[in-house]
Amino acid sequence: MKITEQRQGAVTVLKPEGALVEADAPALKARLTEALSASLGRFVVDLSAVPYVDSKGLEALVDVTEEMGRVGQALRLCAANKTVREVLDLTDLATLFDHFDDANAAVRSFL
Repeated sequence: MKITEQRQGAVTVLKPEGALVEADAPALKARLTEALSASLGRFVVDLSAVPYVDSKGLEALVDVTEEMGRVGQALRLCAANKTVREVLDLTDLATLFDHFDDANAAVRSFL
């Protein structure tokens, strides 16, 4: 899985590309944890290039958001497609994340 990183002011936007599945979940979790420590919780995960997510992918996102919750932060997701949103809804995990339509809206939420 390729993960691109872009800075928008003090906010880091991470954009994974490809399905978020068991084989890629550890790498994504490590990258998110790294971003958490480097950005003081000011980062967004842009899911626009993620066609679907499996249970291990969800677990990686949940682990990071729980870690962020310990310091009063919430993982900000943006641009999830209908399939990914349905998986989050069906698993009752959607409420764990702050979700935005696009990266710009997510970045502005830090203001």
